Amino acid sequence: MRANVEPMSTHSTEPPRDPDRKLRVAIVFGGRSSEHAVSCSSAAGILRALDRDRYDVLPIGIAPDGRWVIAPDEPDLLELSPGHRPGVSSDGPGVLVPLATTERSMQVIAPGKEPRSLGDVDVVFPVLHGPWGEDGTLQGMLDLADVRYVGSGVLASAAGMDKHYMKVIFAGHGLPVGPYAVITDRAWRSDPAAAMDAVHGLGFPVFVKPARAGSSMGITRVDDAAELEAAIVHAREHDPKVIVEAAIVGREIECAVLEGRGTEGPRTSAVGEIRVVSGHEFYDFEAKYLSDRDVELVCPADVPDDVAAEIQRLAAEAFSALGCEGLARVDCFYTDTGRVIINEINTMPGFTPHSMYPRMWAASGLDYEALVDELIELAMTRRTGLR
Repeated sequence: MRANVEPMSTHSTEPPRDPDRKLRVAIVFGGRSSEHAVSCSSAAGILRALDRDRYDVLPIGIAPDGRWVIAPDEPDLLELSPGHRPGVSSDGPGVLVPLATTERSMQVIAPGKEPRSLGDVDVVFPVLHGPWGEDGTLQGMLDLADVRYVGSGVLASAAGMDKHYMKVIFAGHGLPVGPYAVITDRAWRSDPAAAMDAVHGLGFPVFVKPARAGSSMGITRVDDAAELEAAIVHAREHDPKVIVEAAIVGREIECAVLEGRGTEGPRTSAVGEIRVVSGHEFYDFEAKYLSDRDVELVCPADVPDDVAAEIQRLAAEAFSALGCEGLARVDCFYTDTGRVIINEINTMPGFTPHSMYPRMWAASGLDYEALVDELIELAMTRRTGLR
């Protein structure tokens, strides 16, 4: 006998939004990862860019201890500079996020006081970098509540954060990736010598990286075997899982990707190049965020047209292979032998006005403010639930 079972709902049936009310956008930033300060700086740019005649803006910070708080709408306090590392304090009124599909209102909670509603939130812009934010954890929480948000969903966010599985997926789709080895926490704790032996087949130099970190946190260039153990220990300070990549001789070329509208495929920007001029062995944290003189950011990159087209093609295919939504930045190597190799994808790249992602779109005719609007519109038109 066949059971009479109601079909599972794959998306919400929320009531239509009042068109006379401004769109309520919650900017969520900070977080528990080592990229906390970078996230704050990205949020500063977005807060400045949002047109307050169109949007009702709600800044929400996540402190390093994981507490959600009401944050001041003061972008200057959130800027990252050589003398200032911004952060979110866990002091002040806390925020309670709804998990029911019928509830859109966030609540303010304070000791000894009744919870107070912040009003309905239409869309969340989670400008979080690194674990506990960019890696599918926050996306899963928002999916539970059927809340729309900017950027990729759970699977793409998680796979994009983990450099190991990112490469597995890319290779499975026939996309070019460089040689690498993975050192899991179990492998390192059980037999560090064997784990290091597996790396030697890559040759030297290699780059030792936390598997699930960004902004060049915990990365070391290793030129010989004597330096390897210390580099792995350093990477493990950020992530117990470590990836070791063979050095690839070539230029670092990047491409920004935007989700297409409707049935349109991913859109790609002009390609850009990072040139480390002096003072750094590679494009490390200091070069990315605290140096104005040691790096050059060039867009469009000076590469042949057919190479630029190949990088754009691979960027769009990488975006689709992971099932990304909203935005991503794809980083490639253009080797001395003319090959293009995908290094990695970032599903929530740095988003200050000086970051490569918005700069590449600005060079392609889409300025920072219009880019922020586009990402919010894409999120609002995307269905909730399974998609």
